[in-house]
Amino acid sequence: MAATNESKLQTIVRPLQYRDIDAIASLCQQETTSDSAVKARIEQLFKQMTRWYAPFQFLNIIPTPSLTDRALLVAECEQQVRGIISVSPFNRTRSTWHVEWVSIDAHAVAPDEKLRQRQAAIPETVTGKTDIGSQLLRYCFEHIVEASTWVLEVDVNDNSTLALYRQNGFQPLAHLTYWEIAPELLQELALREPDLPNLLPVRNTDAQLIYQLDTVSMPPLLRQVFDRQIHDFKNNLVQTMVGKVREWLQQKQSVSNYVFETQRKAAIGYYRLSLNCDAHGERLRQRQLLGDDDRQTHQAELTVHPAYTWLYPELMAQLARSCQYLPSQPLQLVSADYQPEREEYFQQIGAVRIKHSMLMSRSVWHKLREAKHLSLENLQIAEMLQSLQPSRQPLPNRIEKNDPEDLA
Repeated sequence: MAATNESKLQTIVRPLQYRDIDAIASLCQQETTSDSAVKARIEQLFKQMTRWYAPFQFLNIIPTPSLTDRALLVAECEQQVRGIISVSPFNRTRSTWHVEWVSIDAHAVAPDEKLRQRQAAIPETVTGKTDIGSQLLRYCFEHIVEASTWVLEVDVNDNSTLALYRQNGFQPLAHLTYWEIAPELLQELALREPDLPNLLPVRNTDAQLIYQLDTVSMPPLLRQVFDRQIHDFKNNLVQTMVGKVREWLQQKQSVSNYVFETQRKAAIGYYRLSLNCDAHGERLRQRQLLGDDDRQTHQAELTVHPAYTWLYPELMAQLARSCQYLPSQPLQLVSADYQPEREEYFQQIGAVRIKHSMLMSRSVWHKLREAKHLSLENLQIAEMLQSLQPSRQPLPNRIEKNDPEDLA
């Protein structure tokens, strides 16, 4: 009887399939799944599976990194999906991977009384199999052998998810604060003429400059964890085309510029602005019908050299000017705890804190299997030593042969 219960409660981790669409819909309806950002991503996944599953499955046959890198895995127990995890490479070398989100079924976290009674009748080695989140994470750690480091971001108020990550060895790297600038404040910032004479668009030829700026703008520990190289800041033709199609479908527009310092011949400031061009608010009304209160906003990624913090007012004026010809929407940015000048400037202009999160990381060491042909038993030591023997007899030393009296 114990073996039968053990087989019923055995958890299987497998790739996401189309037959899991009902389980994803159930996770969307659960209020205790995770924070609003994770819930929005699950809703987006549900829409993609209902509309674009067949085309994306066909495109996955093509070996394109931008289409096949993301891995979606589910944990199945008793023929029911209990959890989903989404992971993807963080850099081009694939040495660091990113845990995008983990969603656990509420019944898997808090089982009913019937399941508790069934678990009481099986050995202790099976009682821990309801920890679905840990099983999903450990499966990724064991099977994605190219990943030496894992990173993730979690809301500091999401205690259950934070405890799950800590239990599986993740340690904090930095604290992040998300800021929102109101449309009225953007209009005030746009009145200022930005002093940026060397503002240039970002191209693949500028990857070296952006890489150097990214390297110098973060602490050494984050630099080691991220492990970014120059080619991480380049896009090939396929990635550019896929990005343009995605922006067209989402009604967005991206703008990337950097500030070039002529004397040092280096980039001292960089921003990437994602503009929401939904002029008629169709997507906003659709999200409101689904019960999602998240507003559509412009989003910006900002990088400034630590020695040129005076660029913040100039870059913010440039960002505000780029948003003024679009529908009135707030602008969201992020700051880290190692960027006190940025946080002080956001407080000064009246930006509002909307979210606090924690950046965490975990290292993984995979045991390398010894190859059979590298074992010491198979090495031909005798044959190797024969090749090192001298080819002829050495000449005798005259000094050793002579009598010491002759040398006097």
